[in-house]
Amino acid sequence: MKVFWYFGFFLVSGFCGLVYEIVWLRLAMAKFGVTTPMVSIVLSVFMAGLALGSWGGGALARRLEHRGAKTPLRLYGLIEVFIGVSGLLVPRLLHLGYEFLQGGGSEMAWDSSFYYFMSGGCVALSLLPWCICMGATFPLAMAAIRKSGNGKSQQSFSYLYLANVLGAILGTVIPAFFLIELLGFQGTLRVASSLNGVLAATVFALSWGRFSSAGAEAATPIAEARAPRKLYDFSEGNTLWLLFLTGLCTMAMEIVWIRQYTVYLGNVVYSFAVILALYLGATCVGSSLYRFWVRSHDPRQSAGAWLFLGLLALLPLAFADPSLPVPRGLAWTLFRTAAGIVPISGALGFLTPLLVDHFSLGDPNRAGRAYAVNIIGAIIGPLLGGFLILPWLGDHWGLVALSIPLFGIGLLTVARKTPDVAVGRVVWGGRALYFVVILLSIGLMATAKGYETYFPDRVELRDYMATVIATQIGSEKILLVNGAGMTILTPATKYMAHLPLAFLDRQPQSGLVICFGMGTTFRSILSWGIQSTAVELVPSVPKLFGYYHPDGPELMKSPLANIRIDDGRRFLERSSETYDVITLDPPPPISTATTSLLFFREFYEVVKRRLRSGGILQVWLAVRDDGWDPSTQSAVAKALMESFSHIRVIQSLHGIGLHFLASDEPLPSRDARELANRLPPTAVADLVEWGPHQNAEAMFREVLQKEQPLQSVAAVAPHVPAMQDDRPINEYFLLRRISSYFR
Repeated sequence: MKVFWYFGFFLVSGFCGLVYEIVWLRLAMAKFGVTTPMVSIVLSVFMAGLALGSWGGGALARRLEHRGAKTPLRLYGLIEVFIGVSGLLVPRLLHLGYEFLQGGGSEMAWDSSFYYFMSGGCVALSLLPWCICMGATFPLAMAAIRKSGNGKSQQSFSYLYLANVLGAILGTVIPAFFLIELLGFQGTLRVASSLNGVLAATVFALSWGRFSSAGAEAATPIAEARAPRKLYDFSEGNTLWLLFLTGLCTMAMEIVWIRQYTVYLGNVVYSFAVILALYLGATCVGSSLYRFWVRSHDPRQSAGAWLFLGLLALLPLAFADPSLPVPRGLAWTLFRTAAGIVPISGALGFLTPLLVDHFSLGDPNRAGRAYAVNIIGAIIGPLLGGFLILPWLGDHWGLVALSIPLFGIGLLTVARKTPDVAVGRVVWGGRALYFVVILLSIGLMATAKGYETYFPDRVELRDYMATVIATQIGSEKILLVNGAGMTILTPATKYMAHLPLAFLDRQPQSGLVICFGMGTTFRSILSWGIQSTAVELVPSVPKLFGYYHPDGPELMKSPLANIRIDDGRRFLERSSETYDVITLDPPPPISTATTSLLFFREFYEVVKRRLRSGGILQVWLAVRDDGWDPSTQSAVAKALMESFSHIRVIQSLHGIGLHFLASDEPLPSRDARELANRLPPTAVADLVEWGPHQNAEAMFREVLQKEQPLQSVAAVAPHVPAMQDDRPINEYFLLRRISSYFR
């Protein structure tokens, strides 16, 4: 069989693999929580499966050494069938795991560590078998190519790697920008499963058809690949260490890039897709250059490439610098991002397949081991970057720390002595060049500034979730999370507490705030003298309570105050408490990634289980930010209508948002005076603290006169369905924006 067929196979499988990774991650977050540990668990399981599959597939290929080429080829096709089935089964398996965790009763009181252990087990059982199959495809396809007698089989890994990365680019862009918005997550998975099925059918047809070459029928074993010459005078084990370090540094740097460039690209799914597509695109270009270069060069002549890796790793420091004289606008933002991450990604895209090719010389067993080592580094990298480097060092010095191993490798390559005269000349000349690279890198480290330096008078905190900045611009205090403005000190956030509490048909006893922000809503609930709980995803955010409210530290000491760091839905599912009022203020903009998980009807069903009889849910929906569109408003309203029997919609001050008050019991018909009379004196003082009026009755009258009919709010986009986990309308909006532009 012609080798170009394998390129097509891995193009398709690369596409499908990225689709599965993206969608499975999102489905797992919807079930088990939008937390960094949970994301790390999912990605680690996915990558661990690839590593195990690569290692095991190589061992299996070695056992098939005495078989003809059709045996590993057909086994490869069978594995693609299994992978295709996974697209249909994994959502059901994740749901079964979720139901298992919900079915025990006492599990709601599990502490976080045990919950993560159990949910991690559910994720592993759901994903690991299929990911192992994905990892096994490389060595099995290499075995088929090698047994076919192809003269270029010694570089077969880089050939398949190039095709796989190209497919991964398509698997990043097409679903994020088109498929998910059109078909939803389940529909997108069905597309990927169908492609796996077509791929497998093609493999089987070719293995039995006339396209199989005569050479492929040979069952005689191929001689063991000769041991490669030492690369840069390194031992064989050191080559594996190089693969481990490149995998670790690459994936850890990707975590840092997301933190750096979210400031410019925004915290939306398209931003993450752009970063991933640029990384994969540069990797693809680097791999293509390697395939062209290796035709006329000895791999050992690549020693000079390692000299520049450390400097290239530091380029994001320069291009993420806010003082860089780059105009605003989408095109220039993309330039910032590409200029920072493309050079290092392209260089590693060149060197990674070079290392595996040199180590394996076409032997699928050795290639499987080498690629597995690279993937193990890729597992450790994000954990190291997210949980240690970013919280301790931040993105600036974190990137510097990650560049150190790359500088070390560059130093070793120029310091080694080699008997090869041609290579020796490269190394000898590289020593002076390496010194220049070090000087340039030191200058870059010393002069580049991070985004946070734009705010000289600031309080800056870092954790595994985000970099959080509290600062003041003029007379206004602001809260920034990864560079995105979260909220300001506004009476609108006070209404989020006082409206539902005043409409309650009894004296409230407890309230819950999901999304802490500046703590204004939490502080307002406390002013009623009731048990007040707040759930916040970012650990550093509540620590800034005192920056925005001078009485914050004292309020935190109250026995009525309780702060929990957790995902909102995960907290509600694990808690046994019930509340009179639950108030929800998702982070802006409304298109922020994973925000839909706080708006869809499945979440509201969880909320209802934690509301006491007659309790009220307050949902805040911003309608004046860059991510808002009528479809989102309609989808949220319809999801609430499907979940609650009684809903009132009240426009907030200055028309900046909508307060949805939802309950399964009729909401009392109270006027402004009646609502004001229900507030205790401390709550009255809190409500009028920032005006615009000096008494509670006028404050309530200001918003009650803007109440809107629920049906009209839902009807602004009549053809849009209710918000649901499978169709996050607010997050995937590109095609709607384009179509509305041309209307």
